Amino acid sequence: MELINIEDKNALGHFYKFFSNCLTELYDYRKEIVLLCIGTDRSTGDSLGPLIGHKLKPLLKGKAHVFGTLEEPLHAKNIHQVLKYINLNYGRPFMIAIDACLGSLNHVGHISVGKGPIKPGAGVSKDLPPVGDMFVTGIVNISGFMEYMVLQNTRLRTVMKMADIISVGIYKTINEIYEESKVRAQF
Repeated sequence: MELINIEDKNALGHFYKFFSNCLTELYDYRKEIVLLCIGTDRSTGDSLGPLIGHKLKPLLKGKAHVFGTLEEPLHAKNIHQVLKYINLNYGRPFMIAIDACLGSLNHVGHISVGKGPIKPGAGVSKDLPPVGDMFVTGIVNISGFMEYMVLQNTRLRTVMKMADIISVGIYKTINEIYEESKVRAQF
């Protein structure tokens, strides 16, 4: 797992490098890519996923499937239904889980990229299934006490800066993979 500080002047470059390396290491070009942008627009701290989904959905049309936007958030109440839909319609796609999370004070404002699934809602005691073949999480605030209140009082600037960095890095990587798969298909 890699951590990227959003205040680093090279944050976008670092995120792109780590995300791209992780995705190309794990991804099978024969599978469709599904982005699970988890969260809700009803809470500033939990809006990271839907903001990223909102930015990426029109840009990745035909290149990846995006679930979780400002218009149609992916959250605790509908995640089982959405996962069922994905399994019925895309078989076993490569899933990238994107979510906000809470962490230690010295990690607030960091983005993590890693292999394997995440357990959405764990920070607020929700019992949801683990999702994703890889993950991107944004540590938006501190954990340990009154998590719902902490998420409600998260700075929008932090969430927006993370959303911008993550969206650009994911867009650039998936675009490159899409172009590469078109070249591979010719041979």
